[in-house]
Amino acid sequence: MGRVRRPIQVDGRQLWTLFDTGARNTYVLASALSGLTVVPLKVPRKASLGGKVHAIDRACFLEAVVEGKPVEGDAVVIDEIGLDEEGRAIEVLFGALLMQKWGIKVCPETESLDLTHYPKEFVEFMELRGG
Repeated sequence: MGRVRRPIQVDGRQLWTLFDTGARNTYVLASALSGLTVVPLKVPRKASLGGKVHAIDRACFLEAVVEGKPVEGDAVVIDEIGLDEEGRAIEVLFGALLMQKWGIKVCPETESLDLTHYPKEFVEFMELRGG
């Protein structure tokens, strides 16, 4: 498991973000939703995070800039994520699924992110032609 803390840009604002390979999903604080598209979940669920069980009843579409690279994806809305090691409130918890989608790797030993695998394009389907 690896973790790195970095600010990301969301709708012109900086949000303090924990990139955590031990978390599957991405979470955004309810207080940081300005400018994001939020939808209610038809079937609410629970998530264990930071030693607490949280009720999840909303999701959002997160469009952000991570170290100069645009990323987007689904996130769930949560009232509290917690504090980092220095007592700073975490506003976004960037989970493993979104990191995998965007080729983001964490380097905990240097407290940095590796974006060398950031996709230049997504190839979802390739037509195969017979000879």
